Amino acid sequence: MALELAHENIWFDKWRVDDAERQFYEKKSSPAVGLSCARQSCTGQVLGLDYKASHTSGSAGGQVSADVLNRLTKLESENSALSKTVSTLEKTVVQLVKRLEALECGGKTTASATTSTSAPPSKPEPMEEDDDDDEVDLFGSDDEEEDEAAAKVREQRLKEYAEKKSKKPGPIAKSSVLLDCKPWDDETDMAEMEKEIRKIHMDGLTWGAAKLVPLAYGIQKLSILCVVEDEKVSVDELIEKIQEHEDYVQSVDIGAFNKI
Repeated sequence: MALELAHENIWFDKWRVDDAERQFYEKKSSPAVGLSCARQSCTGQVLGLDYKASHTSGSAGGQVSADVLNRLTKLESENSALSKTVSTLEKTVVQLVKRLEALECGGKTTASATTSTSAPPSKPEPMEEDDDDDEVDLFGSDDEEEDEAAAKVREQRLKEYAEKKSKKPGPIAKSSVLLDCKPWDDETDMAEMEKEIRKIHMDGLTWGAAKLVPLAYGIQKLSILCVVEDEKVSVDELIEKIQEHEDYVQSVDIGAFNKI
């Protein structure tokens, strides 16, 4: 029986094919297939965007690299210029140092030359012995007496000069004083006040101009100018004498004081 079945054409694995076919149609009819297609389209778009971004980044990277190269070339040129200036400065410094050394050597040689030239005239030393011999006067002389007489004459002349100078009159120190004389009230006769003040006489006192200056409430003060010699007239004493006229003067102030 088994041999007869072996010679006949029988499909024993048909159930597997049926299962595969069923699974194929289930997948095709289910929404998962649409999602897979959408995913594939999205991935395609993403890949396209990635390509565009990579392309733009590549172009931007090229621009940045070009800027960097330009800056590097500029820096190299500046560096070369700085190196040239430094080398020139080093050369000038070396030249200056050489010149200074030459000047110092020249100064030393001139100093040595001057010392060598000035050395010979300082030889006459034995003259000191002659001076010592001259100082010793064995027989005596009248030089000392003559020196004393000359000193007396000099002192006498100095005394006479000092006396003449002391007798000469020096400059007289004077001062210009402005006195403000205030009355008791507005009924005070200011003309009489001025007359009484001008009656005051002192050695070295000279009265000057006078004027009335209004104060307040119709009251006026008398501003009178005078010139005094500082050695002879005391301003405080003059003010006391003016205030002695109590009928007219209430107080006296110094408005201005100037040296002449």
